[in-house]
Amino acid sequence: MTTRGFSCLVVFTLMVLVACESDPDPMPVVQAPAVYKFSRDGESTVSFDGQTTRILMATELINAMEDFEVAELALNEMWANETAAGGDADPFENPALNESTKSVRSKTAASQDYFSSNVTEAIKIKSEFESWISAQVNEVFPNELVLAEPGIAGQIADDVSIRYVNGDGLEYNQAVNKGLIGALMLDQMVNNYLSISVLDAASNRADNDAGTVASGKSYTTMEHKWDEAYGYLFGTSQSESDPLPTLGGDDAFFNKYLQRVDGDEDFTGIAEEVYDAFKLGRAAIVAKNYTVRDQQAAKLRELLSKVVAVRAVYYLQQGKNGIPTSGSDFGAAFHDLSEGFGFVYSLRFTRQPDIDAPYFTASEVDAMIAQLTAGNGFWDITPAVLDAMSKQIADAFDFTVAEAGS
Repeated sequence: MTTRGFSCLVVFTLMVLVACESDPDPMPVVQAPAVYKFSRDGESTVSFDGQTTRILMATELINAMEDFEVAELALNEMWANETAAGGDADPFENPALNESTKSVRSKTAASQDYFSSNVTEAIKIKSEFESWISAQVNEVFPNELVLAEPGIAGQIADDVSIRYVNGDGLEYNQAVNKGLIGALMLDQMVNNYLSISVLDAASNRADNDAGTVASGKSYTTMEHKWDEAYGYLFGTSQSESDPLPTLGGDDAFFNKYLQRVDGDEDFTGIAEEVYDAFKLGRAAIVAKNYTVRDQQAAKLRELLSKVVAVRAVYYLQQGKNGIPTSGSDFGAAFHDLSEGFGFVYSLRFTRQPDIDAPYFTASEVDAMIAQLTAGNGFWDITPAVLDAMSKQIADAFDFTVAEAGS
């Protein structure tokens, strides 16, 4: 070999060595488990008791809003739980809930990304829920035997049961129920626990890299934050690790409506996509592959927000189709529009996958709510308004009004 050839070989070899030494360590390959099970030293690291508790509290609150014998104080306690853990008021039928220091109110409109620096709006949102709870007792309950008409609260019949509405035709219990799907469940999932600012807060990433668990726990803080997001969707499932077989029957909040959207042939498979993203993201945390974790968090923001949007359009369209062309049989239409009202309200808490912003701003949602409640509310609403609103929502996502509305 010539001196020139030898020199070239040495230079090439050095270049390869330098290149190899400068390459970053490859990210660990992530393999999602068959079901949502994770353990450390033989002990489960999955925990979301607080989320289960709040779903159960919200369930009792919604049910109690249909009880004409319940006092406003009891409803307020179910909402705020201000005399928690041994106080004089025990509003819940489940004794364990009366002993809890948690509450629905404390986590409503309370995400890190949307409300930690926006206290004014957070207070406004909490106040709106409180006004609906109060109005149920003070407007609707006294008119239990009154036939509802424009401007007058009371009862209105549909083909299934008697509904109780305010003067605009709105069922307050549906506003609270569907509103909490956004303001509590969705907001906590996509704007709090799946937020990078929460997952990586303080020393979370260093602790997760080192396998340092939270004090007295089996999990790292980052693992726990991800699990808490999972809990707002699957926290009351019969099987916490394999929840899809009973999806839709485990609670009346996000769990139920993920199943409803998945049951529409235009969106079949979305439930499995959501479950798989939760599994893969959690596995990525265990593997310390934060690129995959962040990809799954972004995917969940998009999918979970889409569920709310699909149901908003669905109920607006069902309400439109149920408005009678003659006569006074408004009950079925008003029930659908009440559910639509709650899902439209919940659009404020959606999250675009890669930015810190909802699909619809607070002012845009307020404008839609104003359209739904203008004049005599549902009594005056027109198909044209409902179609335009449905299209506005669908256009922000990758579906059509026809796909969601059927």
